[in-house]
Amino acid sequence: MKRAMTGAEMVVQALKDQGVDTVFGYPGGAVLPIYDVLFQQNDIRHILVRHEQAATHAAEGYARSTGKPGVCLVTSGPGATNAVTGLTDALMDSIPIIVLTGQVPTFLIGNDAFQEADTVGITRPCTKHNWLVKETDRLAETIHQAFHVAMTGRPGPVLVDIPKDVQFATADYTAPDEARVMHYQPQTRGDSGAILAAVEALEKAERPVIYSGGGVINSGPEASRLLRELAAETGFPVTSTLMGLGAYPASGEAWIGMLGMHGTYEANWTMHDCDVMLAIGARFDDRITGRTDAFSPGSLKIQIDIDPSSINKNIHVQIPIVGDVGTVLTEMLRIWRERGSKTRSEAVAKWWRQIELWRGRDCLAYRNSDKVIKPQYALERLEALTRDLDRYITTEVGQHQMWAAQYLKFEDPNRWMTSGGLGTMGYGHPASIGAQLAHPDALVINVAGEASWLMNMQELGTAVQYRLPVKQFILNNERLGMVRQWQELLHGERYSSSWSEALPDFVKLAEAFGAKGILVTDPAKLDDAIREMIEHPGPVVVDCLVEKHENCYPMIPSGKAHNEMILGEDATAGAIEAGGAVLV
Repeated sequence: MKRAMTGAEMVVQALKDQGVDTVFGYPGGAVLPIYDVLFQQNDIRHILVRHEQAATHAAEGYARSTGKPGVCLVTSGPGATNAVTGLTDALMDSIPIIVLTGQVPTFLIGNDAFQEADTVGITRPCTKHNWLVKETDRLAETIHQAFHVAMTGRPGPVLVDIPKDVQFATADYTAPDEARVMHYQPQTRGDSGAILAAVEALEKAERPVIYSGGGVINSGPEASRLLRELAAETGFPVTSTLMGLGAYPASGEAWIGMLGMHGTYEANWTMHDCDVMLAIGARFDDRITGRTDAFSPGSLKIQIDIDPSSINKNIHVQIPIVGDVGTVLTEMLRIWRERGSKTRSEAVAKWWRQIELWRGRDCLAYRNSDKVIKPQYALERLEALTRDLDRYITTEVGQHQMWAAQYLKFEDPNRWMTSGGLGTMGYGHPASIGAQLAHPDALVINVAGEASWLMNMQELGTAVQYRLPVKQFILNNERLGMVRQWQELLHGERYSSSWSEALPDFVKLAEAFGAKGILVTDPAKLDDAIREMIEHPGPVVVDCLVEKHENCYPMIPSGKAHNEMILGEDATAGAIEAGGAVLV
């Protein structure tokens, strides 16, 4: 039976029908009808952020930590344009968020009305799809379509632009089961011939590697379970992208660490020297490949990806498989077992002996100090004191982000949220708020640098208002650390605009918002500061002053190959030659 509703009522009803319980937003004139309907119901909670960019990142944190779509509601003009960074971030990292924007009335579109912007035009390059709804009777169906597009195939951000007069007008509501969504049905089942060819290649592999990415996590918990089964049954080493951390457990026997620009020595050399590479839900981005013409030059490459445009985009692969990771791995394991679960076990055992030699370099070694807190030590202690807790980690972007990926260990998917593709400073703080709202009883920690954290520091007000016990763990080196590192190594130590001479007192800043602030400068007092942060029932900002000129190693310089890594001077020498593999 059809129900007559205003457009604003349709928006809220559609969100309810899609199972939405939380909306992040900021009101303005063009969305006031929707806000009025939100005020008159109790099924959906609205979280008032302090900036529209933060609304999108909070929605990303909610989505990444739950596997459900995040939802934002912002006004027209600057409200929509402020959301562009978060939309682009979600597009790069395949995060499903739905952004609802207000628009000036249809009869004013194109007249340069107050707070008018061509939202659909502006956001077309940074969304998976977007819509401008000019008829109220199309509104509910469009919102249902938006959820379908965001969550189907490769996940991503979508936007629905809703003029104000459409929100006021009345029409019949379209329920989700009545909405037309069949026109978008991406391929999820991989080609059986390609899967068989992949299994045959794995059976013959002597120096294999499994390269997993964020697509494993996006596919759902079943995909992570299947990845673990595949690794256990083959005995092949597993490495991961930054976005894929947690899909395979860091404590797992097959784990060789993250690969890429700041990946481990053993992971990068394994990738460089492998003979068969199985890429699962990974897109061969430049931070992973380094110099593309020298990337894993002797390997047969298999790529599983839900997005056909990611296949052969950056690296040519011999066996492409378009499909959902979980669906393809299910079929791959079935064929593998039917054929007798064969591997070249002696060759793979020899390969593992080589990997252990590379691991012997201890590439994450650093020189600790009892005078100043080393950032690596700060994260080692954070890991030690929180590893057994129900923990979710977000990060900002920079050196601290890479150190967090190196020194924090993730056993499960959806526990690690960071801006990988876009590298968005200011992401972590609002993302931690989104994760905390989704998991109110969990420990949510944002590992931050002071420069990144300042970009969305105002969201401390959101945390305080909603009594969210999020922890901001700031590694404060008073520098734009990664920028300074590149300037040291690649630009003749000319430190152009990579430090700040006017940083706030973070303890006083926290207290001004009504949160708790903790300053720690002494390595001997670091554990006590971390325990105090964990035990405090409300939001906390820890200002952890660290070594100002510490570099993040290992590092593959931009444009270099995996066998051209720079190691820190404290990485211990191992029994291998720097120029290549020495198989034992």
